[in-house]
Amino acid sequence: MQSVLYLGIMLAVICIWFLLLKRPVYEAVLLAFVVLLAVTNTWGNVWDYIDEGLSTSLLYSMVAFVAMSILLTKTKIVDSCIAIILSLIGRIRGGAGYTAVIASAFMGALSGSGPGNVMATGALTIPAMKRTGFPAELAANIESNASYMGNMIPPSSNIVAAMAAFSTFAAGAGIADVSQGKFWIVLWGISLWFILQRVFMVWAFCRYYKVQPMTKDELPNLKETLKAGWQSLLLPVIILLPFILDAALADNFFVDRLGADGAKYLSKSVLLFVAGISSLYACLAVKDKSAVTPNKIAKMFAGGVKSISPAIGVCVFGYMIGALFEDLGVAASLGDLMATWSFNKLGMVLAICAITCVMGMVVPGSSQVVIFGPVFIMLLNGVGVDPLLAAAMLPCICGVMCGITPPLGLGMYAGMTIAESDFSKTFKNNLWWVAAQFIMQVAVLMGWLPILGL
Repeated sequence: MQSVLYLGIMLAVICIWFLLLKRPVYEAVLLAFVVLLAVTNTWGNVWDYIDEGLSTSLLYSMVAFVAMSILLTKTKIVDSCIAIILSLIGRIRGGAGYTAVIASAFMGALSGSGPGNVMATGALTIPAMKRTGFPAELAANIESNASYMGNMIPPSSNIVAAMAAFSTFAAGAGIADVSQGKFWIVLWGISLWFILQRVFMVWAFCRYYKVQPMTKDELPNLKETLKAGWQSLLLPVIILLPFILDAALADNFFVDRLGADGAKYLSKSVLLFVAGISSLYACLAVKDKSAVTPNKIAKMFAGGVKSISPAIGVCVFGYMIGALFEDLGVAASLGDLMATWSFNKLGMVLAICAITCVMGMVVPGSSQVVIFGPVFIMLLNGVGVDPLLAAAMLPCICGVMCGITPPLGLGMYAGMTIAESDFSKTFKNNLWWVAAQFIMQVAVLMGWLPILGL
């Protein structure tokens, strides 16, 4: 039962430091690591754990995508995408809500920051929703729940931790690893169902509250928005195409020309060069070239250090705790303990979804994926869930649920700020979204829905 004790210590430290003392979450995770070192008396291995945390190649891919998100946000190249979507669907009943779902999911995937995305896109979508009849609490929750889908939609930086968890499981289970492209195709296939779920909920709430379309005066002119921002529509193609080609051609075209090792390393490098190419395209497509001079770009990244450091810090410290837990056999012990529960497939899926939901109230999703990802994949695979599906669902059951479930549901608070909604009403309405998210997670993991790429 020592594994449960160590987990309890980690959760207690994070709760006290983050929730009670209101300190940054990366500090809480680092402090939890130090306390665990003291409790387990493993100070002699501390440099090995630090090396493990810093040597994961996917960590540098995460840095590249976070840097890309800063550039795309600062240059406002994606604002044109939002205007085009709004001009197309704003004229239907609840159009502002549908725009919030689509635009915020796309923006969230690029930035990987739920609260930041709520503040960026919510400044446009929430007032538009309120003007067309959405209650303030509903507008806040539509935006926050759509924004946090970015944690599970490629190319979000949060995805790389799930890929690492699958690679760890595959190595231990003696099964073949998959290409980056293949993994991302499955992630997109999963994401489509959750986007549809949110669209359906917007439709249902629109009928309940008798929401109206946006007025003609409020709608952006489609012809003008296309003329001004058609270049921005190429950005998703530039980001997604390399992964589609990698998934489709990895087993024959690239292997035949580069060999098995060459194709493998090409796949692993896709994450890095896509971020660079997308950033370069953003600089070429932006209208005001004076905004992307070397000096201005350097200032963008300097100003964005505060947004990069916490996310990267949480992952690095999470990897360090993961290495410590691996040394202590915590994950294996936890897996053995849960295996004694003798759950069938549905029981194990419900248990893990419930555990991640509860842990998400206090532990960031990225930390959950890093520390517990491989054992969750093992447990789900043990009851018949495809391990690739289980790994691809980690950003959803950990990252998304963490972001929308209070008290760590920071997106809800960000949405409330813009919508000026009542806390009690917003919290009660948010429970509908949390319940729907939970049900969809169970349906996908049980294999009740067809998934693209599987």
